[in-house]
Amino acid sequence: MIEKKEFPVLEFDTDKIAKLNPATLADKKFDATRMVITFFPEVVNKLASRKEIEPYYEVAGENPFTIYRFVKEPDVLIVHGQVGCPACGGNLDLFNAFGVTKVMFCGGGGVLDRNIKVGQLLLVEGAIRDEGFSYHYVEPSRCIYTDKKVTDKIAQYLEKCNVPYLRGLCWTTDALFRETAEKVELRKSEGAKIVEMEQAGCIAVAQFRGFDYGAIIYGGDDVASEEWTDRGWNTREGIRYNLVTLCKEIVLEL
Repeated sequence: MIEKKEFPVLEFDTDKIAKLNPATLADKKFDATRMVITFFPEVVNKLASRKEIEPYYEVAGENPFTIYRFVKEPDVLIVHGQVGCPACGGNLDLFNAFGVTKVMFCGGGGVLDRNIKVGQLLLVEGAIRDEGFSYHYVEPSRCIYTDKKVTDKIAQYLEKCNVPYLRGLCWTTDALFRETAEKVELRKSEGAKIVEMEQAGCIAVAQFRGFDYGAIIYGGDDVASEEWTDRGWNTREGIRYNLVTLCKEIVLEL
């Protein structure tokens, strides 16, 4: 059922069946149910070169990509995520149709507070929905939240392993080049600690389809200061490798 609104993005349809559904494209059921989605291609390459992961499934299409499987933990898959909610969230919906039911996401994001150091981990509790994708999965709201039981379980594991972390909201936006000073201050005042481009959509897909989803994002570039600076965030190989390893361990606990 759909009710016409002033703006099309607010016209949420409660009908769960679409013209094209993920199950139509899922030609098999995976024999693995857990997955790590990472935005660190060099880590995937390193794991592959060490033969810690092996190719598992090729996703065809105009932008084909490979899903890998951990050799020693065969119930855990790993894939390099694609930027933005439509690509990353859409693929997540497809992965669930293949049989994936427990997912950990790890990536980096721009800090909204300059006191958040490069590499500091944010356990995502939810996202400010400043994008369009999530509105097709979950009815309109200013924020969307992760499943508290899943997030608490992740937090317990981090604390057991003595891994320091922050916990809070991120700001999901479609527009990388429209993170203005005023918007940064507004989102910061609403509780967002990091800006990124996927979480609202991924959380919405998990809610809509009913599977376990968690995300850890590390502090990267600085969008809080007078001038933007990358702080060398995408060269922190040790942080990125360790975060993927951590998320593999966590998804086995979910």
